[in-house]
Amino acid sequence: MNKGDLINKIASSAKITKVQATDALNAVVEGIGQELKEGGKVTLIGFGTFSVSHREARSGRNPRTGETLTIESKNSVKFKAGKELSDAVN
Repeated sequence: MNKGDLINKIASSAKITKVQATDALNAVVEGIGQELKEGGKVTLIGFGTFSVSHREARSGRNPRTGETLTIESKNSVKFKAGKELSDAVN
């Protein structure tokens, strides 16, 4: 399922237009992104939790040349599925 498919599903399930569904989805994604950018976490009961994890700088190796290089530190987004979502998939 891609973003367009999800918008169609939201529009039909909520009985709203595709434009309204697009606006709603974009607002949710933007809100989650903004909270994570500020260092917070987003918990959607039954669905899951989005959080930020910091990865320290480390040394790595170029697999093609074997050359040692430094991998910079960065923040990465983590998602932990909630119980209801896990149960629905299994």
